Amino acid sequence: MATAVREQLAKAQRSAVHLEMRDSYMLDDPEFIAWQSGKRLDPAARESWWRSWLDVVVEATGRGVNMRRLRVISEPVTDYIRYEYDVTFPNVAAGEDVRWLPRSRTGDLLLPGLDGWVMDDKVVVLHHFTGNGQWAEGGMEVRHDPELAKRYLAAYDLAWERATPHAEYRPA
Repeated sequence: MATAVREQLAKAQRSAVHLEMRDSYMLDDPEFIAWQSGKRLDPAARESWWRSWLDVVVEATGRGVNMRRLRVISEPVTDYIRYEYDVTFPNVAAGEDVRWLPRSRTGDLLLPGLDGWVMDDKVVVLHHFTGNGQWAEGGMEVRHDPELAKRYLAAYDLAWERATPHAEYRPA
């Protein structure tokens, strides 16, 4: 599934923004299950948490792509969001700017109905999930549509401004 994002990110030259709005994703993920059983990442043991996605982030940010990830979440947070919070430090270390926005602070915002990415203000990669957070048939949809990207970014930027940077956010 991540192939579409990786391909578009490899082409990005200036920016890549990611919007996540679900309170859980793929609850059968072995890493999430291990976390539920007590596994925690050791920030001092980089080799234990570095993964191929982080190489993609380092490559993109190294060539000047500004990467932002915004997570719109319900509070109190679900176990899955607490897991995401716990495993976000590698994303930050690789160069992503991550922020958290409690859903209770979005009442006056109009947000897109789907998670997704916008690359360089012109390509939108929409994520299709089932109700229980699994990838839906088709998974990701790539649209080369500057007008859609513009609308998506307008909503994203308003939400981004009121979100809390990862270093300052504490899950409720």
